[in-house]
Order: sequence, then C-alpha cells, then structure tokens
Amino acid sequence: MRRAQIPPSLLSVAAVQGGLVSIVQCRGHGLSDKDVAGLTRRATLVRVTRGVYDVSTAPLADRSWDERRARAAWTGLLAFGEDAVAGGPCALVLHGVRGLPPTLRPEAAVPRGRNRLDRDGIALRQFDAGMTAVEIRGRRVVTLDWALAQAVPELPRANGLAVLDSALHQDLIDADGLRRAHEHARGRRGVASRHTLWEMADARAESPLESFARLDCIDEGVPPHTLQLPVHDHGGRVVARGDLAWRYRDGRWLVAELDGQDVHSTPHAVFSDRTRQNTLVATGRIDVLRFTGRDVGTIGRTVRVALHRNGGRPPPSMGSWPVGSL
Repeated sequence: MRRAQIPPSLLSVAAVQGGLVSIVQCRGHGLSDKDVAGLTRRATLVRVTRGVYDVSTAPLADRSWDERRARAAWTGLLAFGEDAVAGGPCALVLHGVRGLPPTLRPEAAVPRGRNRLDRDGIALRQFDAGMTAVEIRGRRVVTLDWALAQAVPELPRANGLAVLDSALHQDLIDADGLRRAHEHARGRRGVASRHTLWEMADARAESPLESFARLDCIDEGVPPHTLQLPVHDHGGRVVARGDLAWRYRDGRWLVAELDGQDVHSTPHAVFSDRTRQNTLVATGRIDVLRFTGRDVGTIGRTVRVALHRNGGRPPPSMGSWPVGSL
C-alpha cells in the first residue's frame, strides 16, 4: 500500500502560514484523517495542538527568529478556527513589524472568547470594545493601532520601543495612528511604565538594534542629539549617515554605528560598513564607536564615558531630537 505524502499544494499553503496547516486544510488538499494520522506517526507531520500540524520536523531552535515568530502567529489562528482574530504581538508579526522578541506566545481572539479556554500554551485574548480588524493572507488580524496598544504594554521596554519605531519607519502607521494606539493602550495592565515609549518613537530608526541602543543610551542619561546624521562631501552630497550621533562642545561629533548580524554579515555588507566608517572618520570631525547586538546593555555606558572624556554637550531634553548634519 502506498504511503500518503504531503501534497505540494499543501506545502505551498504552509509556506505562508509559518510552516503550519490545519486539519481542514489537509482534507481540502486530498488527505484523509487516516492519512494525517499516518504522517504524524512517521513524523512527517508534527502535531502542534488539536487540528494543527507543522510540515517541518526541524527543531524550533534551528529555525530563524522570523520563522519562529510566524509559527506563533499562525498557531493561534489555526487552533481557534475561522472566526479567530490575530492580536497583540502575533498581529504585529502579520503586519510585518520588526523588533519583536524571538519567542512569542501564540494567541488569538474569538467572539465570546470568555466561554473558551487557553490550550496547549495558546492564549485566548478577549475582544476589546471597539477593536477593528483587517484581512491579511485570508485571515482576520487586528488593525495596527490596536495591535500596538495590546502589545507594547506586554513587551519588554526595548522591544516596545523597537516595534513603535519599526511601524513608523516602514510607514505602516502615521503619527495620528500612533496617537490612537496610545489612547487604546491607556488603562491596560503594564502601560504605566510604557507611556514614554510613545514619546520616544522615531521613524528614523532603521533597525531594532538602533532602537535598543537608543533606549540604552536614554536610560544612561545620554540620549542622542540626532539620528541618521548626514555626512556631506565637499560638493554637498550626502556620502554617509551615522546611526546615532552626539555633538561635542567643539563642534565635532561622536557617532555610534550599529552592526546587526542579519544585515551586516555578508562580505558585501562588511565591505560597505568599512567604507562607510572610513568615510566618517576621514572627515576629521567624527569619532566612531561600533556596536553589535551583544553590546546592548553597555552601549549607553560606553557612550557616556566617551562624551565625558571628550567634552560632549549636555543631552537634549526628552522628546527633543534636533536634526544635525555635517
């Protein structure tokens, strides 16, 4: 007797659902429940929760952070059926927001969810009054303002700032949308310690690592004077930008360059980074500090020491980010 195999069409479905499929989708692509049981026994499919299967047998630890986040987002949607709505951090994943932790708890909201229980580590979120949703890849997802309102009070501070920055930087939300998100968040558990994050959010932050580093510096009392400091050649052309920058009292600048491994690890990227650093240093008016993700937690301290040693200006007041250039 021929053993059932996963149809290519079902694998295509899984590819846009974090590697997951539902039992209903299995049936729709020609697999019987007996076929699914056999595939599960042979570890070709991996049961995630009732009615949800992973088409990959690779350990989660071996998968990329993006793959793990997508899997969490789709686990909740598929587990609770067609009426489920993705919310909180899982909704941010589906909106394409960056800056989330690598590991997320699967969750979803369903109508009348108060009468249903969490299961297998999948959280059931209550519908918020007035909550709105959009359709993404055929499934309902709370709108970005609501997703941010739900997620930011729950996330670590650094990730909370990173997702706000990312949403602005990618033009996924505008200033009005961010204000709505903040209003939706008021009164939520955990939001009291997160209000300042909405004030700090800045569309100029180009990566989560830049957001983490900026918050580190703010907490150390040395918020940057500007982000993405433009550096001009003699003809006035912008030839480089410094990620975070502080101005010394003598008019020179201290620039912090953030090297995220996902962005800066290829030979071409390493060459580009070296060229950019050489361009910055060649001006004779910029000191450069380089950091990676492993330095988060010590970046602010290092910057504070450098500013003190070289006569840095007092940091700007919170919410004031004067634009500088060189």
